[in-house]
Amino acid sequence: MERISWDEYFMVQSQLLALRSTCTRLTVGATIVRDKRIIAGGYNGSITGGEHCIDEGCYVIDNHCVRTIHAEMNALLQCAKFGVPTAGAEIYVTHFPCLQCCKAIIQAGIKTVYYAEDYKNHPYAIDLFKKAGVNMEQVHCRQVTLTER
Repeated sequence: MERISWDEYFMVQSQLLALRSTCTRLTVGATIVRDKRIIAGGYNGSITGGEHCIDEGCYVIDNHCVRTIHAEMNALLQCAKFGVPTAGAEIYVTHFPCLQCCKAIIQAGIKTVYYAEDYKNHPYAIDLFKKAGVNMEQVHCRQVTLTER
C-alpha cells in the first residue's frame, strides 16, 4: 500500500476535526497548513463557553444558524489569537467555503483552498477567489484504514 498524498493527509486531518463539530446541520473541519506543517485547525461550533446546537438546537435566522462559527473562521481566529501568520498558507476544508469565509480567507492571505465536497459553491465566492489569485482545488480522498499498512 502506498502512502497517502499530502493533500489526502491534510484533508483527513480536516475530516477528523469535523468530528468535533457541535452543529447538527453540517459538520465541517478546516486545517491551515504552511510549508507542509499544520499551523491551525478548526471545526464549526459555538463560541467558547457558549451553548451548543447539539445541546440547545440551532438558532436559525434566515435559514442560517447564527450560533455557529464556521470551521474556516475558527482556524483563522486561532492563528490571530496566537500570533501565527497565515500569509501564503493553504487551507484544507471538508466543504467549499461560504461567501463570508471566502472573504476572510482572502484577507488572511491564504493562497490555496483545498476542499473535499462541493457545498452551495457561491458564484461570487468563486469569482472573488479567482480575482484574488486564490487557487481552488477539490481533493478526493480514498478510504483509508489504520490496518492497511
